[in-house]
Amino acid sequence: MKVVVTDVTVAFESHGHAVVALDRISLQVATGEFVCLVGPSGSGKSTLLRVVAGLLPQTSGEVRIEASRPGTPLTAMVFQEHALLPWRTVLANVAFGLENRGVARAERERRTREMLALVGLTKFAHHYPHQLSGGMKQRVGIARALANDPEVLLMDEPFAALDAQTRTIMQEELLRIWASLGTTVIYVTHSLEEALLLGDRVVLMTARPGRVSQVFPVELGRPRGLEIRGSQAYGMLLEKIWAHLREEVVRAMDEDRNKNSA
Repeated sequence: MKVVVTDVTVAFESHGHAVVALDRISLQVATGEFVCLVGPSGSGKSTLLRVVAGLLPQTSGEVRIEASRPGTPLTAMVFQEHALLPWRTVLANVAFGLENRGVARAERERRTREMLALVGLTKFAHHYPHQLSGGMKQRVGIARALANDPEVLLMDEPFAALDAQTRTIMQEELLRIWASLGTTVIYVTHSLEEALLLGDRVVLMTARPGRVSQVFPVELGRPRGLEIRGSQAYGMLLEKIWAHLREEVVRAMDEDRNKNSA
């Protein structure tokens, strides 16, 4: 297994009270697998992603990532906000991580231009972020993450802020890139439709404290495009997962109402 999460708990203090964000989460992700995390707001999806990335320490439990390419980062993360540096060109933004790692100029240039070609932005190498559309900025963010050749790509609702048409194009682009590179991906989304389009498995998390409720294999074949949404198998799986997700969303809403009325 590429990623093994074992009994991970994350707890913290908030306004003098102990809050458990994740409660004994266990999850395994195979090499090259595309796993989508779904659940109600506050279920700890993004928290789990940050723990796997090493950006947030767990209170207890263990995260293990199998290293197969010495010298390359274990993880890279793509956030909902592209977080590009406005004073750097597209080329320089994509090269940023490689620069920080001290990669030689020639290799840095080669890798950066390879990733720009992969995301279809070669012609925009010398543009600045303010000259790009929202979808193009996110493509730069993906290229920047992939330029470091991570073992695992972590994506936290990267297309949530995009309009519907751009989001659809970006989903198709991500599937193309993933098929080309075979990178292991853990992807957080609020959209079941997106999870079923992208994922090999959908992991449903409970309302806080976040636990793994169920794991659903997405047996819809590859390559996969928007046409799967018209299939009976897609509709049945969507309905099945939504029935369980709805229960968690309602539970989270009820808990919020009870908390506010207390």
